[in-house]
Amino acid sequence: MDTKQSILFLINPKSGVLSKKNLPRLIEDNIDRNKFDYKIEFTQFAGHACELTAAAVDRGVDVVVAVGGDGTVNEVARSLIHTKTALGVLPCGSGNGFARHIGIPVDLKRAIEFINIAEPLSIDYGKLNGKPFFCACGFGFDALVSKDFANSDNRGVFGYIHKTLVDWVTYKPEVYELEADSGKRKYKAFLIACGNASQYGNNAYIAPYASMRDGMLSVSILEPFTPIEVPVVVGQLFSSKLNENSHMTTFTTRKLVIKREKAGPVHYDGEPYMMDKELVVEIVPGGLNVLAFPGWDGTSLPVPLYKQIREIMEEAVAELPSLPTFTIR
Repeated sequence: MDTKQSILFLINPKSGVLSKKNLPRLIEDNIDRNKFDYKIEFTQFAGHACELTAAAVDRGVDVVVAVGGDGTVNEVARSLIHTKTALGVLPCGSGNGFARHIGIPVDLKRAIEFINIAEPLSIDYGKLNGKPFFCACGFGFDALVSKDFANSDNRGVFGYIHKTLVDWVTYKPEVYELEADSGKRKYKAFLIACGNASQYGNNAYIAPYASMRDGMLSVSILEPFTPIEVPVVVGQLFSSKLNENSHMTTFTTRKLVIKREKAGPVHYDGEPYMMDKELVVEIVPGGLNVLAFPGWDGTSLPVPLYKQIREIMEEAVAELPSLPTFTIR
């Protein structure tokens, strides 16, 4: 009797900055063929991953692997919610927050080996005004940066840092009214993040204690701070200690209603959108099956700061153009 599982790899050729042309061979060389019958497809346009995933579910495919960044993960995952088909991830984006939270290696060979030993576990997902997200959504400064970065031709780490610095100069915090399970309160906030996962990506921990398996949203509110405090805030963000900052308020809730001064940008899973003044964020417990390490509890272990710096520098170097070679005679 054949007990192999069917697995479909959906490769987004436009995610991140690195070429995907060698990925099919890497998958072929490293996937466990005793466990999986595999197929590979490339997405061709925005939303194509949703269509291909829905068709795979209808065929009874056991696992669909999102090969891309958090945006690709969102497209695949929202077609898998409340189905028996599990989500796998090969991280190829700029931030890879979803994969990093689960503990999926960013090295693609190791990520394929992770799939070989993983098992499907149920996780929560969030909804922002009815739209599913799986990592985090946000309002305020991070949403503005996400919008401007998406409209920029300068991708990768350098492009994101550039947009962050430009937006910092002109950004003005807003006043928000929040209604959570515990009641109502107003905040003047630099940003508000609602995490199902612990980080934005690149090991920037906006919600260090978030769990994907606890049925709760982890809400982080960063109130305005002075320019001289920027190094401290950034250091705490990347060392998983931002919750210790005096300008930070954190709590958990099943549902959050946000009223802001005007309509504007939001982001979920790193993708920017424009939405109305009133926003409703809620958690849906156990709505998605994902390939994870056996027995995983849904939380993320912070990566040491020195390792984060090394990973960011390696990605930045990968984005640099190749230098010409010379032959000395």
